[in-house]
Parts: sequence; structure tokens; C-alpha cells
Amino acid sequence: MKEFEGYKYIEGGVCAAKGFKANGLYCGIKKSPVPDGNESPISNTKNDLCLVASDVMCNAASVFTQNKVKGAPVVVSQKNLAATGGRAQAFILNSKNANTCNADGEEKAYRMCELAAERLGIKREEVLVAQTGVIGQVFPIEPVEEKIDELVAGLGYEKNLEAAIAIMTTDTVKKEVAVEFELDGKLCHLGGMGKGSGMIHPNMATTLNIITTDCAVSAEMIQKALSDVVKITYNCLSVDGDQSTNDTCAVMANGLAGNTEITSEGKDYEVFKQALYIVMMNITRMLAKDGEGATKLLECHVTGAPDLDTAIIIAKSVICSPLVKCAMYGADANCGRIMCAMGYAETDCDVTHADVYYISKAGKILVCGKGLGLQFDEDLAKAILSEDEITIFVDLHEGDAEATAWGCDLTYDYVKINGDYRS
Repeated sequence: MKEFEGYKYIEGGVCAAKGFKANGLYCGIKKSPVPDGNESPISNTKNDLCLVASDVMCNAASVFTQNKVKGAPVVVSQKNLAATGGRAQAFILNSKNANTCNADGEEKAYRMCELAAERLGIKREEVLVAQTGVIGQVFPIEPVEEKIDELVAGLGYEKNLEAAIAIMTTDTVKKEVAVEFELDGKLCHLGGMGKGSGMIHPNMATTLNIITTDCAVSAEMIQKALSDVVKITYNCLSVDGDQSTNDTCAVMANGLAGNTEITSEGKDYEVFKQALYIVMMNITRMLAKDGEGATKLLECHVTGAPDLDTAIIIAKSVICSPLVKCAMYGADANCGRIMCAMGYAETDCDVTHADVYYISKAGKILVCGKGLGLQFDEDLAKAILSEDEITIFVDLHEGDAEATAWGCDLTYDYVKINGDYRS
């Protein structure tokens, strides 16, 4: 992970911040089959329910999917945040069933909040809820009711791993990051966990993510920082071009670090915002690298753009291109696919004079200069594109703005995974 001055990576994920505890367990939302040796390493055999709770009330903010079809937990969490004015103390999440397109979906999502609230001694609206998995299947609330006592009783300040595993679906690895930094002479911590492998193409939202911090910051400033950072991290992520119905990213801040509460922009706000960026950027990379069936992490860095929005649009256009993704899988250094993807990006920027490089730990090679294909060392290009992390570097020569988008290659396994997703 890239180092940032003034910030130290630490262990702990959502439990890294003072006063946050978590737990995860298998409750049976989706029945676990007898292993036959052919299932995904995380398929149906891991935790499927988790809870993250703070010792004290938190200021909170969130971003959600912009899909017109919204999962019941998205609707319920939005209503709960509105009811409390941006306050929350716990977050309950499950995998295996998205509770979306169900007639009784909101009723059961509220029941999830109620079950956690009753045992934590807080109000129902002070609990956020997120769910992920198959869409359009009735959500069985009974397994949650049966295991909620065990879930709450097992809460611990070092149970971040149990929680991170519980939100995995087709993910093959857990995704969590945490950092330590100083504010107002106080040591602060910010950590998060995320899930996502397929159906990833956010728009002011992302996959399921929860971020916790002991930094004291108002709900308004959390929302501002989150909205700004999500634009250049999660919103620059695409695995397959399909935006989920359940995308949720929430930040909870309990203030236990003891710093003076951040209520306006300034130096302290920028320090907090940078910590949020570091955690969200790294989780974004993890999500991209673990795309369904993926063998390579792809990063498109666009520089020389006239403005940030243009840089983002072009970088995402390249990352989202099925032909680019296939070329990267096959280690085919076809610069025409990059130029094509930039050319249909919805921007007025003149991309016809761009330089295009392929970069990895095997080297760097210029394959397109001033918009024209070049002769290059095919063997070197093949070696560069055979690595598991590849950067497509584009210089537009149109300004000073830059942006990065993240994705993965498109493989045969992606089709296989999604061809029998419900099996």
C-alpha cells in the first residue's frame, strides 16, 4: 500500500478506532451445502451476519446507490439517518440475500434494526442496516432472530475479521484497511471494511462498506468529506458495468479520540478527509483486484486533462471497456482499444493527441504517441501486461487535471460465476 506522510497503517479494520466492537457469525441465511471441493473458497461456508457497534452515539453520514431499484435496507437506512439527524450507534449487515424487490422487504429490514437495538439498549432508528446477495428472493428473518443474542453477546474490540468475512459473497478475500493519525494533539484512528466482487459500477455510492473513526467530527462535515472522497475513489471503480441495488457506504464517528470536534473546513478537516481518502482508496483497489474471475488489477491514470470531471470520465471509459478488459486478460497491447474507449467517452475533450503507456513492475512502454499507434517491442509489452497489476497511463496534453479509475480484466471465470450465481 502507498505510504502517506503523517499516516500509519494499522491493523483492526472497523475495530481500529477506540470504542468500536464487532462480531460476525454464520446464521444460515443461505444453507451451507456439503463441500465438494469445487466451490469458491468463500462460497456458502463463511459468516453471513455481522454487527458493528460503538460504545457511544456517533455522528454518521452515508452514500447510497442511485439505482432506481433500491434494496429495502437502503430505504430503511436512509429513513433512519433522516430520523436521527445523522446519528447512529450500530450497523447490522448480512450477506447471501439482498432483500430487494420483496413485498415485505422494509418490514424485515426494520426488524433487523429492531433486533440489534433491543439488545444494545438503543433506539431502532439508531441502527443502520445493509444487505447483499441474491435479488428477488424472500429474505428469511428467522435465522437472524435465532442468532441475534449470540451475535450481540460475542461483540468484541478485536472481532473485525469475523465481521469482514460476514459480508463477503463472491469475494475471495476480505477487504479492510485502517490508519492512525494525529489531530489537535490527539491520536486518532479511522478504519473500514468493504465487500464487492461483481455488480460493481457505482454512481455516488459503492458496494457495502462501513467506516469507523474515533475522530470527533460533525455529521455535516462527515457527509461533505465522504461525498468528495467517494467521487475520486469508489465512483472511479468498475468491475462489470452493473450498478447494484444495495450499494451503501456509511461513516460513523464517535469522538472518543478527544480532539476538538471538526465543524468546518480547515486544517483539521483536511487531515480527517485525507485519512478517509487513504482508507477508501485502498479498499477501492482491493475491490477492483478481487473482481469476479479477475486475474489482474487494472488502473487507468489520466493526466493532462482540462478538469477533474473530464479526467474521471475518460479514465472510467477506459476501465469500463469490455474490449480493453479482454485485451488486458490476454496481455494484448492493442492501443486501439484504449483510443476507442477514450473516443466515445462523454466529454468534449480532444483525445486524438493522447500518449498511452502500459506500466507494470515488468517495465513501461509507450504504445501510442500523439494519438498515433507506434512500433514497439511486443515481447516487452507482453511481459508488462502479464503482471497482475497493470497501469494504463494516458496523457491528454489538454490541461493540468488528473484522475485514476480502477477495474479488472474480463475472464472466462466471470461468465461461469454469473452463469450459475444462484446455484
